[in-house]
Amino acid sequence: MIHTVSGRKVLITGAAMGMGKIYAQMAVKEGAADVVLWDINPSELDKTVAELRAAGGRVHPYLVDVSKLEAITEAAARVKAEVGHPDILFNNAGVVRGKYFWDHDPVKDIWFTMSINALAPMYIAREFLPAMIANRSSESRVVNIASAAGLISNPRMSVYCASKWAATGWSDSVRIELEQAGYAHVRVTTVNPTYISTGMFEGAKPILMTPILTPEYVTEKVWTAMKAGKPRLIMPWTVFLSNALKGLLPVRWFDWLATHIFGVYHTMDEFKGRTP
Repeated sequence: MIHTVSGRKVLITGAAMGMGKIYAQMAVKEGAADVVLWDINPSELDKTVAELRAAGGRVHPYLVDVSKLEAITEAAARVKAEVGHPDILFNNAGVVRGKYFWDHDPVKDIWFTMSINALAPMYIAREFLPAMIANRSSESRVVNIASAAGLISNPRMSVYCASKWAATGWSDSVRIELEQAGYAHVRVTTVNPTYISTGMFEGAKPILMTPILTPEYVTEKVWTAMKAGKPRLIMPWTVFLSNALKGLLPVRWFDWLATHIFGVYHTMDEFKGRTP
């Protein structure tokens, strides 16, 4: 178990705003040796860097488009040369498109979503995992932010669901691989939360008995799970219930409950989200 990130190197993607920024603030507050920030938004990244440096953080910003493999490879090489290998990786960057599948643009929506939500975490982890594995003298962490949408299907977010199902399956498989191969000092945590009030899901409706989660609540839970090396964090408990019912009930019975009782299948009816 990691009791503190003090003295450790932390890399966070999607770090300029929202939950990524909060993780960076937590790392600085706990005295991380280096906090590496990856983001595609230069103005917001500059603001976050200024705030974190004012708070005493040793911060290293990188402007990275994680939808592109070559950008990830280049940025990773720079981080290794300029900062060193991270001990803790937060694969936090993500995007969503809320529309019927046939309305998705093949490149702007489908390719873009899958590249950032599914492929980027794999590419980034592949860059930094070998050094984590080799360094048996210290515990390392990989945190992959997936979604409840990686467990439960939902209309008007088919591509997003696909990307998060991929992220969930990959992340948990890597966890098992590391354990089986004898690399228990590297722990992987897969996070599957429901809607979070970051603006990314603006307009989404809450599910029965399931409030829209706050970024502060989620990041605190994730931070604790990360240090403990917890394999999976699913939030809130109703996601467990939905997943169990989906496995137990006939498809049409679950569809009826999700539509008429829990309201799952209508959560995206008035979705707005951020401007792409």
